[in-house]
Amino acid sequence: MNPEKNPTVVTEEYDADEIQVLEGLEAVRKRPGMYIGSTGERGLHHLVYEIVDNSIDEALAGHCDKIKVDILPGDVIRVADDGRGIPVGIQSKMGIPAVTVVFTVLHAGGKFGGSGYKVSGGLHGVGASVVNALSEWLEVEVRDGEHIYKQRFERGNAMNELTVCGDTSETGTTVIFKPDGEIFRDTLVFQYNILLRRLREQAFLNAGVHIVLTDQRDPENVVTDTLCYEGGIRSFVEYIHSRTTANPIHPDVVYLSAVDGDSMAEIAFQYNDSFEETILSFANNIHTTDGGTHETGFKTALTRVFNEYGHRFKLIKEDEKLSAEDVREGLTAIISVKLKDAQFEGQTKAKLGNTEIQSMVSRLVYDKLMTYFEENPTVAGAIFEKAVAASVAREAARRARELARRKTAMSSGGLPGKLADCQSRNPEETEIYIVEGDSAGGSAKSGRDRRFQAILPLWGKMLNVERARLDKVYNNDKLMPVVLALGCGIGDEFDINKLRYGKVIIMADADVDGSHIRTLLLTFFFRFMRPLIENGNICIAQPPLFEVKKGKKVRYAYSDPQRDEYIEELGGNASVQRYKGLGEMDPEQLWETTMNPENRIILQVTMEDAVAANEAFTILMGDKVEPRRQFIEENAKYVNNLDV
Repeated sequence: MNPEKNPTVVTEEYDADEIQVLEGLEAVRKRPGMYIGSTGERGLHHLVYEIVDNSIDEALAGHCDKIKVDILPGDVIRVADDGRGIPVGIQSKMGIPAVTVVFTVLHAGGKFGGSGYKVSGGLHGVGASVVNALSEWLEVEVRDGEHIYKQRFERGNAMNELTVCGDTSETGTTVIFKPDGEIFRDTLVFQYNILLRRLREQAFLNAGVHIVLTDQRDPENVVTDTLCYEGGIRSFVEYIHSRTTANPIHPDVVYLSAVDGDSMAEIAFQYNDSFEETILSFANNIHTTDGGTHETGFKTALTRVFNEYGHRFKLIKEDEKLSAEDVREGLTAIISVKLKDAQFEGQTKAKLGNTEIQSMVSRLVYDKLMTYFEENPTVAGAIFEKAVAASVAREAARRARELARRKTAMSSGGLPGKLADCQSRNPEETEIYIVEGDSAGGSAKSGRDRRFQAILPLWGKMLNVERARLDKVYNNDKLMPVVLALGCGIGDEFDINKLRYGKVIIMADADVDGSHIRTLLLTFFFRFMRPLIENGNICIAQPPLFEVKKGKKVRYAYSDPQRDEYIEELGGNASVQRYKGLGEMDPEQLWETTMNPENRIILQVTMEDAVAANEAFTILMGDKVEPRRQFIEENAKYVNNLDV
């Protein structure tokens, strides 16, 4: 192979000396994404979670009641607990204090079969050392009931030996660290609300543990939240419902629990009058965002219980069967398991893999939920009425889907008539603009690069799917063109492999109506095509708000401050045009400002937290007025600083 024609060809010798061995924590600094997921905002906050998880493990072991997390000036983090304190004695194998080992050696900790912890979220033993490796500096203080020990590290390296610096009768560990700007180049700023959501989860999952989060970055505006929930995961379900517009259809949260050897499982759930399910699963206090065996055991047993109970008490016909989707419509459930030797997929612990926990959770749900239904027939009746209604709607959706298919088959190519498709069929390079209005759609069609850009104009307000089941979507003439154009189906028929465009870009006017349309579309994608958001396919175009012009010099501004900056740059007599809508731009302007990949600004829609997203959509798009009014009042102060 010719190296000149293929730049990937290696011409140097490849021998034993070319094999690199990364010493100590070098591997973490070389490939931080392998340990914390990313070096963006998500990874930055993950550092805090790793240290807090160690304190939570002390709570699980019964030795910690209070955890304090402070955001200090300069975005320095301090985590303090009243646990036993990391051991300070000499570790026999390494010949250095155990606390030093914990912060400088990967896969070192008290969670590998010793008696220090029965269960732990810190399975891999890399949390403290990874945080140390990715911090500009880190200081640890240990209180063992007699003395106070301190040690300082910089970028993973010990700057001094562990030293005694005082006496105390208290026990616990305090870790103070500053993330390294060489690693986290996107941002070093911690978001209070992101940390608050995570710490609130931990407080729910560990009933009675006090967690205090304080933001001390602004001395004149110190913010503190104290989190403690004696009701545990029951309170978690109640909290979720209090933050949404859904109404519970039975008064009490159902709670099931079981212990089997060193493993424990607890489940809390309640049904509401919405059409969505919210299932959050945790293993050893770690949020398993991708589910796992514990979630599978719950879902399988739930469907079995509903059908057996329904047939036994004639709530459903003998020849009928409720589907898994039917029995989970309107369900809010928390699944929490704690077990020894938890098997997670990857350091970020997104999915639980222990097979034995699946059968344990399945037995728990089958035995205790069947008994609960028999002892509470009124609650069972209300839930079954909801499930049967979901089954009827599912059948209506099937008929509507078949009708939509027949209509599509009769149309040309099965694509919506207003779609201006692109020439390429490669989803890795294609993108579709969903454009508000026919006039803007016309400009977009004329200004696009037809090789890889498709245009689908929409008109008028579409269906608010927050208040609709799947059958309503199939009968909606505003949403079906979107479904047909994307080609990947919706609901249980969704298949991301059939997606025709790699990017789905929402392009609407920068006004109230445009915001409404964006929200309606995002609600639709969130409810019926959620993997598109999870996979990063959904984007939002950012058209300019102003054209600042003087002579032949033209600048496009995307905010008021940027407009003022350009006016100053071009001179005080520069003319300013405020774009009221996309339709005011000619095709060349729309291409140059909003559609040219080299110049445009687009925002990728992500879903870091399903609970927060669900909360926002239900508040803004649901039936209840009061939560929406409260949301507006709480956030109104941000309007003046908002860059659209």
